[in-house]
Amino acid sequence: MKTAVIDDVIAHLSRLPGIGERSATRLAFHLLRAKPQFREGFAKSLLRLQEIVLCSECRTVTEQSPCRICTSPIRNHSTLCVVEKPSDIYSIERLGNFKGIYFVLHGLLSPMEGVNPEDLALSKLVEILKKNSTQEVILALNPTVEGDATSHYLARIFNELQVPEVSRLASGLPTGSELEYADQITLGKAFEGRTRLR
Repeated sequence: MKTAVIDDVIAHLSRLPGIGERSATRLAFHLLRAKPQFREGFAKSLLRLQEIVLCSECRTVTEQSPCRICTSPIRNHSTLCVVEKPSDIYSIERLGNFKGIYFVLHGLLSPMEGVNPEDLALSKLVEILKKNSTQEVILALNPTVEGDATSHYLARIFNELQVPEVSRLASGLPTGSELEYADQITLGKAFEGRTRLR
């Protein structure tokens, strides 16, 4: 009793990270049983993803550029947190105690996968550091081999630019884990116990 419509929904859902075919099937039938208003709202929110652009300053995903964080007068523009991907900002913002601004690399150095420094828009990062007279950079990169390599590479750049303080999140985050999956307590402790790199 399969239908092409349901098969298509299952096929799309199963392409999402962490969703296998069985989970996708459960989700598809949950959507099928849901109220029409919910399905309609869900479909509209998916279509609105096409309105998302990259912030011209920090490179996060946003509906307006520059984003609300970059244009906020109450944010500390002299403190910059460097993250790998936009979802990391969501994790940090949920903590509610970081009042600086961000820069999203959209990747980590990985010569094996062909990701080199020029792929991370580092010239834009340097431009922001100079424009804001940055006093502190926090590297909130995943504790992986690629995250370590990227942190060391960036620390050399910050050293050349004479950024007064450069730190990295504490090792409360397990090696090999990703920020977006860290619970708030662990991530909060990692922020509090960040280690100075310079």
